[in-house]
Amino acid sequence: MDKIPKIWRDNLITYGMVIAIYAVMQILISFGLVSRLMQGLLVPLCIYVILAISLNLTVGILGELSLGHAGFMCLGAFAGAFFSKITVEAITFSPLRFFLAIVIGAVVAGFFGFLIGMPVLRFRGDYLAIVTLAFGEIIKNVINALFVGLDDRGFHFSLSDRASLGLYEDGEVIINGAQGIIGTPQDSNFTVGIVLVLLTLFIVQNLIRSRDGRAIMSIRDNLIASESIGIHVTKYKLMAFSISAALAGVAGVLYSHNLNNVVASPRAFGYNMSIMILVFVVLGGIGNIRGSMIAAVVLTLLPEMMRGLDRYRMLIYAIVLIVMMLFNWSPQILAWREQHSIKDLIGRVRGRSRV
Repeated sequence: MDKIPKIWRDNLITYGMVIAIYAVMQILISFGLVSRLMQGLLVPLCIYVILAISLNLTVGILGELSLGHAGFMCLGAFAGAFFSKITVEAITFSPLRFFLAIVIGAVVAGFFGFLIGMPVLRFRGDYLAIVTLAFGEIIKNVINALFVGLDDRGFHFSLSDRASLGLYEDGEVIINGAQGIIGTPQDSNFTVGIVLVLLTLFIVQNLIRSRDGRAIMSIRDNLIASESIGIHVTKYKLMAFSISAALAGVAGVLYSHNLNNVVASPRAFGYNMSIMILVFVVLGGIGNIRGSMIAAVVLTLLPEMMRGLDRYRMLIYAIVLIVMMLFNWSPQILAWREQHSIKDLIGRVRGRSRV
């Protein structure tokens, strides 16, 4: 184990954690030890983990603040659901249809991430946070006002009402304004969610340790020094931000195929959702992929586990947030963690054995 490079060892530990949790949950489900409420949370947990990892690529690795991550999730959700809805009869093999929906959701979200990042990432400051915040709200409101139908003549679009689509009698409304898309194939499950979490981890961790990843982190650490040695700053910023947006689109496809009715509601795709994803990243440790995963799981499960404590639930939730913040950012606690880390303890034991 000592011969394995540290970064590879850390990555293997992260993969092992995900696979071990999946195996344990499957065993518990097979023995009937997991409630229906908990089983219903398994796919959302995978969604939040993917969102936390992808946003950490922008906030932690690139060093840019994005406040519209839910907007990219919304694009992926509706693009994937739209594709599955119109091809549900043509592509009867559901795994293939779902795979194509994931690809389409990722491409659409990544494309819009590229369009937003191209002008904004050339500037310095908080412009990206302002633009992505506005983008998330615009996308949500546009989809809520959009009507799309399909008949023998092709697709019909309207921003007023369903009747203005002018569909034939055999026509079908795909996107019905604020009612969203009804009848999306429910192809998501816990196994698919875990596979997508592992795929997201593979993409992000391999990017971080690649040459491109080192260039991205150098831009985060010192923009002027990066430019002085010939690093194309805008190119690498666009790369990181587009990949982050595309992975958010993947999470959106997983979300939309876990429900029968996909609605662009403020709760699912609004500003508060973007802030919640950012909280996962900050509490788990900016730039710490494993920490953001743990924070996403803990902060998602905690409110559900404390539903019986109605009077004290939010108080306990707030205390946990404060404790996690101190654990990850307090200088004294960080020093204590360094002194009592497993690596340090192993070194002490080996030193004593040699004596």
